[in-house]
This record gives sequence, C-alpha cells and structure tokens, in this order.
Amino acid sequence: MDYRVVSIGTLSRHELWNETEAIRTAHATTTLIRSEGLVILVDPGLPAAVIAARLKERSGLEPNTVTHVFLTNFRPAHRWGLSAFEHAKWLISEMERETIGARLIERLKEAADPESRKLLQAEINLLQRCEPAPDRLAAQVDLFPLPGFTPGTCGLLLAQSNSTTLIAGDAVPTAEHLEQGRVLPGGYDPQQARESFLEAVEIADIIIPGHDNVLPNPTRRQF
Repeated sequence: MDYRVVSIGTLSRHELWNETEAIRTAHATTTLIRSEGLVILVDPGLPAAVIAARLKERSGLEPNTVTHVFLTNFRPAHRWGLSAFEHAKWLISEMERETIGARLIERLKEAADPESRKLLQAEINLLQRCEPAPDRLAAQVDLFPLPGFTPGTCGLLLAQSNSTTLIAGDAVPTAEHLEQGRVLPGGYDPQQARESFLEAVEIADIIIPGHDNVLPNPTRRQF
C-alpha cells in the first residue's frame, strides 16, 4: 500500500487566521491510495478538469485508472471533481449517506420553488450514486469513523510497517487546528467533533487534514 497527496486543500474562511468571511473557494485535500491493485482517490475537491490534471502531475495516472472514489463527507468542497471519475465506484460512510439523504428528502418535500427542487433532486441523485463503504476498502486501508462536523464524517486509516496515517477529513481540518486543538466551527455536533478530533490525535502518527498538507502528529514520535 502506498499513498500521496494529489492536491492540497484550503478553507474558504480560516478563523484561526482571523478571517471573518469567506475569501476563497474551499476545496478539500485530495489523496491517492494504491493497494491490492485498487486505485482509490479520496475527496476530489477541485473541478473535474483540474483534479484530472493534478492526478496526472502527481502520479502519472489518468482519471480512468481510478477504481474507487471515497468521500470523507458529502459537503461540496469534498466532491467538486466527481464527474471526472464516472467509471469508478463512489463510496461514502453509511451514516453520512443515510443521514444526509434523509435531510435532503425532507428539504425536497418542503421546497416550493422549482429551481430549488431541481437542485435538491440533483443532490439526492448524486448521493444515491455513492455506495456505503465497507469497513475495509483494501489491504491496510480501513474506515475510521470521525463524526461530528457532519453526522457521518469518516476518515481512512492507513497502516504501514512503521507508522499509522489517518486521512482525517474535516475532523482535523488544518495544521493550526491540530496545533491548537481546535475543531471547525458550525459543525453538526461540536462535542462529538471534539471527541473525534481527540481520537484522531490518539491513533495517528501522521495526519492528512481535510484542508491542508500532510502533518506529523505533534504528540507522537516523528517520522
């Protein structure tokens, strides 16, 4: 099993940089994992053409070589580039799929405006295309639930011979959040998000945040 970051993400508003409003387009950090012949792309957060180009730049791979796409959550910043991987199997945690799906259906029932209904139906169709992820995606690649920022936020735990890497999604968004022990504001369940953050720090030697570059866990020995 090997992995590499394809694209480093960013937040639209980084509150720990004293930003009070959105000043950029948010997109998630995208990670490529190869294991047992599978090619797994996590959180394609850039537009389809851009993430396809980044994939080629960072790995030499074309989009059609990707076998699976895994979303750590269903927020748009984590899935802008999905259309570049129509041939792949799309995966998301079952909790995220079911909880967000129920919310979208409820909003669709309440929506009166035709344009709003059209957009909501498109979101539902996209979520339905995503399959519930198995507990193990491939050898040394396991689901690691990190609920809180969204109901079913879920990372991937990558086990190597001398270290453990966690693709943490929005449970650990940036270097500053990790250093200061902070979670993103405005999440679904702040207390649960805090518990997930602590779990991430406890288990991982290396953390791939939701919107930043690879980070060594400051509480663990360095690699």
